[in-house]
This record gives sequence, structure tokens and C-alpha cells, in this order.
Amino acid sequence: MTGDMVAKRVTDLLAPQVLVIVMPPLVGLLAQGWRGAAWGLVASLFCGGVPAAVIAVGVRSGRLDSHHIVDRSRRTKPLLAAVAAVLVALALLVVMGAPALLVATVTAMLAALAVTVPITLRWKISFHAAVSAGTVVVFAHVLPAWPAAIVGAAVVALVCWARVRLAHHTWAQVAAGAVVGTVTTWGTLAAFGVQFGVQ
Repeated sequence: MTGDMVAKRVTDLLAPQVLVIVMPPLVGLLAQGWRGAAWGLVASLFCGGVPAAVIAVGVRSGRLDSHHIVDRSRRTKPLLAAVAAVLVALALLVVMGAPALLVATVTAMLAALAVTVPITLRWKISFHAAVSAGTVVVFAHVLPAWPAAIVGAAVVALVCWARVRLAHHTWAQVAAGAVVGTVTTWGTLAAFGVQFGVQ
């Protein structure tokens, strides 16, 4: 398998939509069992499912180049749809009394979008890097922190390499995405008082 093929597989498998759909139920399951997983599915439906559907419609209609939205100028509407979906998810989770960890996780997604969306209007920051880094930070709160961080850092590095290898981003763009994802997620979870390594 060539480097480009590996990079494409990585970029598809660890795409933001995929991570945002898969991560909340897993985090909920690890933190609070099946009840937590059910709450995570609610978050997945809105935070990942709705934006993925909007992007899929855009790709089918020809308005978007792919589900990775390589053309930065086409990102605005799908990203605004993602912000709206995350706001709806957050409101539902709060009103319905979801566990604090999932409320914090969805709030972290909103915080990351609040930083990355304005940046991407002027400069093509990597959402792949931001979401993968944020996902690692969340998992470091529900798994043993250091092993999760070490393995996660390797995964984020692989994602960054793949995006650069495919010429979809520069190293500066993926580094910026990783930093934003890490800092916003870490800061949000800390503000909620979520501790590392909580089982």
C-alpha cells in the first residue's frame, strides 16, 4: 500500500464526522456504562449525524468537493450547520439532565468550533487535527490518562501526517488545529471540574 493510500485511509477513518459520531457513546459507556452510552448516542445524533448529513447532501448536489470539504471557501454553511446542531444537542442534554461529562464534552465541541470557524474563514486550519486532538483529551479523562495521552498523541500525529501527505493542509495548519483542539477541550473540561482518568 502506498503512502498516499495509507494517508487516504487514515483521513477517512479518522474524519471529524466519524470521531464526533463514535466518541460520545464510547465516552459515555466507559464513564457510566450503558446509561452513559445512551446519552452519548443523543450527542452523536446531533453533533455528528446532522453535520454529516448536511455535508453528504452538499457532496451529492455538487456544492461540496468531498466530505472533507477541501475547498475552504465552501466550509462556511456546513460549519454553521454544525454549530447549530451542537447547540441543539447541548440544550437537549442540559434540559434532559444528561451526565456532566457528556455536557462538558459537547460544550468542548462548541468551544472548539467557536475558535476554528472564524479562523477557517481566513486560513485553512485543520479540523481533522482539531477534532482528533480534542477526542484524545476527552478519552484521557475516562481512561488511564498517560497511556491514553501517549497513544492518542501518536494517532493525532498520524492524522496530521495524512492531511499534509495528501496536500490538503500544511504542517502549520495541522499543528494549529491540534493545539486548538487540545487547549479548548482541556480548558472546557477543566472548567466543568472533570478530572483526568475518571472511570
